[in-house]
Amino acid sequence: MKNLRLLIVAAALFAVAASASAQSKFASVDMKKIFNGYYKTKMAQAAMDKERTDLTKEIKDMSDALTKARADYKSMLDQANDQAISADERDKRKASAGEKAKDVNSRQIAIEQYSRQAEAQLNDKSQRMISNLVGEIQKAVADKAKAGGYTMVVNSANNEAFVYVATETDLSTAVLDQLNAGAPIDVVRPGGNMLNPGTNTP
Repeated sequence: MKNLRLLIVAAALFAVAASASAQSKFASVDMKKIFNGYYKTKMAQAAMDKERTDLTKEIKDMSDALTKARADYKSMLDQANDQAISADERDKRKASAGEKAKDVNSRQIAIEQYSRQAEAQLNDKSQRMISNLVGEIQKAVADKAKAGGYTMVVNSANNEAFVYVATETDLSTAVLDQLNAGAPIDVVRPGGNMLNPGTNTP
């Protein structure tokens, strides 16, 4: 009798689960495809590329100035060791060379510190931009899913998590079209490289 009751309860639970499953509607999106195809991704990438190019030029200018300062120091040191001039004059030139050495060292330290800080700021800005773009995409996916009556949307770019995803339930193109509806006419759809959404991490 007890076993019979357990069977009845189990059957009832199975029926409820089956009913819930039947009412569920699933879809998929390729987050990597959407991210790379979003026009704002290309615009963000172009902005980051310009900032990095400007930074590279700025650091090169600083490095060129450092190279010149080193050459000046070597020249001053050579002059300070010139035996054709008086000892007093050599001492004065050595003192000047010493000041130049301090200038060279401070320039080197400044370049290293500036490079580290600027790189950290660029990376931080890139991560914020990625986070904002992913947030916009996630909202668009949610809106499309709600409009289509889907209860769950999986990321098909993360192919390790799902063995099979039906292509007919893929919303990637529909979401991408929605996101790019307001794109400027001169923006070519990008092939962005700022993120691999298949890993679900920026």
